[in-house]
Amino acid sequence: MQPRREQGYAGDVPPQVAYEWWTRGDAVLVDVRSDAEREWVGFVPGAAAVAWKQWPGMTMNADFEAALRAAVPPGKKAVLMCRSGVRSIAAARRATELGIEAYNILEGFEGDPDEQGHRGRRGGWRFRGLPWRQG
Repeated sequence: MQPRREQGYAGDVPPQVAYEWWTRGDAVLVDVRSDAEREWVGFVPGAAAVAWKQWPGMTMNADFEAALRAAVPPGKKAVLMCRSGVRSIAAARRATELGIEAYNILEGFEGDPDEQGHRGRRGGWRFRGLPWRQG
């Protein structure tokens, strides 16, 4: 499957493709959700935890760039995941500006909300049965 090309970053990939790249060692899985989200909702063991914004207030993480550079070795691509695949687009654009080949993971960790506003039932890393744990 070819990534869906996007403006400002390498493209979008489904969770299953990101998982394949990561487990083959072709990419670094970067979870850009806040520390609170990973703690309360769940996390992917072995993923690099590099928050784009932090709780409370969802303020920009001043250490994002340094932490991302430390997590992604030169020449390695990054697949970035947030809750729904929106914040990770902004993070992928910034990573691209830093010279990293960066991809957004479609659907994110929890996917889109359903008719009742609940996540986890319409797409996402967890919904697709990929590895995760709850703290």
